Amino acid sequence: MSMKSSSYSWIWVFKKKNNFSDGGKNGGLKMKQVSFMGAVCTVMLFIVYRTTNYQYQAYKETEIEEKMHPFNQEILSSRALDGLPRGIVQARSDLELRPLWLTSSKLKVDYSNHNLLAMPVGIKQKDNVDEIVQKFLPENFTIILFHYDGDVKGWWDLEWSDEAIHIVARNQTKWWFAKRFLHPDVVSIYDYIFLWDEDLGVENFNPARYLEIVRGAGLEISQPALHPNSTEIHHRITVRAKKKKFHRRIYDSRGSVKCTEESQGPPCTGFVEGMAPVFSRSAWDCTWHLIQNDLVHGWGLDMKLGYCAQGDRTKNVGVVDTEFIFHKGIQSLGGGDSQERKVSNSKKKRTVSNHDGRTEIRRQSTREFTVFKERWNRAVEEDTKWIDPFKNDQRRRKKQRLRSNH
Repeated sequence: MSMKSSSYSWIWVFKKKNNFSDGGKNGGLKMKQVSFMGAVCTVMLFIVYRTTNYQYQAYKETEIEEKMHPFNQEILSSRALDGLPRGIVQARSDLELRPLWLTSSKLKVDYSNHNLLAMPVGIKQKDNVDEIVQKFLPENFTIILFHYDGDVKGWWDLEWSDEAIHIVARNQTKWWFAKRFLHPDVVSIYDYIFLWDEDLGVENFNPARYLEIVRGAGLEISQPALHPNSTEIHHRITVRAKKKKFHRRIYDSRGSVKCTEESQGPPCTGFVEGMAPVFSRSAWDCTWHLIQNDLVHGWGLDMKLGYCAQGDRTKNVGVVDTEFIFHKGIQSLGGGDSQERKVSNSKKKRTVSNHDGRTEIRRQSTREFTVFKERWNRAVEEDTKWIDPFKNDQRRRKKQRLRSNH
């Protein structure tokens, strides 16, 4: 309603009031007029209240955003943004679903203690994924599913599916999805990011208790321990220690890598594996930049995650024992059944079995691992200002041991 039409309405009301008074009408008509004016005032007061309340909630939400994410001076200094006034620039986003219209119950958004669960999923693991999500939803988690098999329709019958975010890209890996859709500026409202595989049993896992332990221990990067009977166990540090709440290192003289008191790096300490890592906001910011855009299998990342632990990796990286999972080791991407698939190239068509697909994936992963190590070594050599913090720690500890022996 415009101001002009509103003023006309009030003039009409007062004219009618004067007419009733001048014409000597009875008191009943006057009472009706007073009631009408009261109703009009009530409606207008309600409209003013709703508008003011909406503006207040919007202001508070903006205030919270500004406190959580102060202006990024580097972004604001970009010449590409010179055409915009400073106050309108929003450098970050989130993964929260927004309603098409607002109701009074939806005006306020609570970003406190909010976390993210992101998983690559295929329809064959639907039941297991459902069990995982059911554990996380009650604990204020946002769910994002990366559909590597292209099948989204098969998930709509699940009660929570409408609340999840679904992203589809055929035959892509967890790290490919994470690099493209979990940019730090998009996930910055989340306290912790769970980047999990789909083949994990969560019968003995509770997200709330897990995070309570992680916060109490100051773990920036962590993972739940693996049940000893898990199908695939690659590093003994990930195996559950029954008598501990969590552990940061392992002592093991078996195998090619001996883990002793002198061990100060992966896989003896400062290490989690890639199937179920959990990152704090700051640790994920660092990890996202460590992920190589073209090395989609992520081999070698786990050995360098300690550099993103926001300090001493022997203290800030750990494995939680009381909340543990079962790794089923299901090879789904690139295989997993007895069917054969056609692979085309410019010269000929050939049939490749799923077994051959898995073999090719392992070969590619190995090649990427080699490339990643070469890039790391080259980066260390070229960055003359960078100092490896853990080599300095090792030298300092060695000196301390020598002094104590003397």
